[in-house]
Amino acid sequence: MRAFFFSLFLTLLALFTFGVKAQECTGDLNQRISCYESNLTKLGNSSKTLSSQIYQFDAQIRLTTLKITQTEEQISLLSGRIDQLEGSLGSLTSAYSERVVETYKMGRVGDPFFLLISSSNLSEAFSRYSYLKKIQEADKGLLQRLQKVQDTYKEEKVSQEDLQIQLETQQKQLNSQKLAKKLLLDQTKNDEKKYQSLLAQALAEKTAIENALVSGTKVGPVKAGDPIALVGNSGYPGCSTGKHLHFEVRKNGTWTDPAPYLQNKTVNDEQVGGTVNMGSGNWQWPIQDTIRLTQHYGHTPYSWRYSYSGGIHTGLDMVSTISDVIRAPADGNLFKSSQSCGGSSTINIAYIEHNDGVITLYLHVQ
Repeated sequence: MRAFFFSLFLTLLALFTFGVKAQECTGDLNQRISCYESNLTKLGNSSKTLSSQIYQFDAQIRLTTLKITQTEEQISLLSGRIDQLEGSLGSLTSAYSERVVETYKMGRVGDPFFLLISSSNLSEAFSRYSYLKKIQEADKGLLQRLQKVQDTYKEEKVSQEDLQIQLETQQKQLNSQKLAKKLLLDQTKNDEKKYQSLLAQALAEKTAIENALVSGTKVGPVKAGDPIALVGNSGYPGCSTGKHLHFEVRKNGTWTDPAPYLQNKTVNDEQVGGTVNMGSGNWQWPIQDTIRLTQHYGHTPYSWRYSYSGGIHTGLDMVSTISDVIRAPADGNLFKSSQSCGGSSTINIAYIEHNDGVITLYLHVQ
């Protein structure tokens, strides 16, 4: 009987969600972009079901595809204007170069005294002088036009470069969204119960962290570089999918991107492939080279699980190819805790309280 009511609840929840997302996006490019943005905003405030999550990915994919089309159109229009500017710039440069030569020649005989003695009368001298002044004014106007076209050309080229960067970012975002939808379907097998179970596991991990922060046992002060734990897979299967370190930074209780705290380093990026330079701070990384980064901070192909954080992965997931030792990235006081997570699983958590309201957390440790 309980299973029946749970199934009925999920069905009604799905029907409610479909009601929220029923609007069809039509019209021109800008209208469709605005429509999908509105739909996603409404969906973000509704209850989460597998069907709503699938729709969200579909809407995001359509929205990003439309934005790519919009950016490509802007680049095309800009390229046309740049071609026109290049033609104008060439013509003006050529015309100005010719005028500079002619004006120089005229200027050599444009001395008022020379004009006076070389003219038959005063009226002729004045006319020749006035004509020379008009030519000089025309040259000045030509120079101003040339400078304006040059400035516009430079601005348009910068805009074109910015749009190309924007296009590349949008294309990467689209690939990430498509991958996220594929992973969602692969992991849930399009089953609502499995989807809700995965959300519950992620929420259980968050609860374990919150409990650890208020009940952790103080180990004592540590210095940067001191060993504090070993990379593990505690919490499996309820709250971990494999051996790794989840490294998290909180500032005054709020999730924060760890990268600005860490030293710049080249790491193997398994989320998108290849390598990436990451870090802009002075903290050493918690594990040694070579580091494999399996999941970034923020929106990732896997972060649909974290509905409690708005779909944001709240830390960096990483492993080392040479050592399981985790080291303190900066001075502070070390705490440790073990918490129930996902039913029968137990997750081990270490964290360090640093200065200025900063806490670093280390999950799934041995």
